[in-house]
Formats: sequence, structure tokens, C-alpha cells
Amino acid sequence: MDALKNNGIYSIFPESESSYDLDTTVNKLVAEIEARSWNVSFTHDLQQTMKKHGKDVLPVKVLAICHPSHSGQILEKDHERVISCMMPCRISIYKKSDGKTYVSRMNPAMMSQVMDPLTAQVMQGAAADVEEIIQSALKAE
Repeated sequence: MDALKNNGIYSIFPESESSYDLDTTVNKLVAEIEARSWNVSFTHDLQQTMKKHGKDVLPVKVLAICHPSHSGQILEKDHERVISCMMPCRISIYKKSDGKTYVSRMNPAMMSQVMDPLTAQVMQGAAADVEEIIQSALKAE
């Protein structure tokens, strides 16, 4: 694990520990997402998907979230649509073997450094929103 931290993977995919169990963390995130006018497009239950294929893994749920004001700026321009493969934004909630629940996400602001100005601005704005959602949802009551 130290090798992963040392090679920068946590810069690309930041991870936060939740003080809540997995389902509570998911529920708090969904409430915060909706309170900020974002949408949960779908929820992937990767543990159930893997179970269908004979694999037994710890719980992993991935929330696909979208905000029309961010995504619309990208999708309305032909030359920007190339990054639609990174849409919608995703937040992953999972348990590790230590029994704790974690939340990870991609750091689009890091990738935005190689994008044109409009895409960079949209990605940085979405990243800031997602980070606020996560930090607010994980805040201890």
C-alpha cells in the first residue's frame, strides 16, 4: 500500500475514511448530492455484480452523479464531447479488510491541466463541488 501512496495514485484518486458504515455513508452522500442540486444517475453495486460472476468481494457501491450546468457545457460543444467517457462523475464507497468504510473519487482537477480552458474550468468546478459534497457528508454529527 505504501508503494501505491508513493507513486501518486492517491493524488489521482483521493480517498477519505468515513466514520459511518457503508449504507449510512451512501445515504449521507445521496442526501448531500441532492441538496446541492446534483443528480444520482445510477448506483452500481459492484459486490452484487461480482457475486453474479462467482466472485466474493467486500462491499463496493459507485454513485454516478451529474450536474446539468457542468455537463451541459461539455456536451453542447462537439470538440468537448471527447471527454464524455469521463462522465458522469463517480464517487466510490467501499469497505476494506480493516472493516472501515472509505470514499474515493477521481481528481478531475488534476486531469484538467492538459485540457482546453473551457473544459479545465468545468472540470475544476465539478471537482470542487464533489469535494464539498464528500466533506460535508463525512463530517461527524
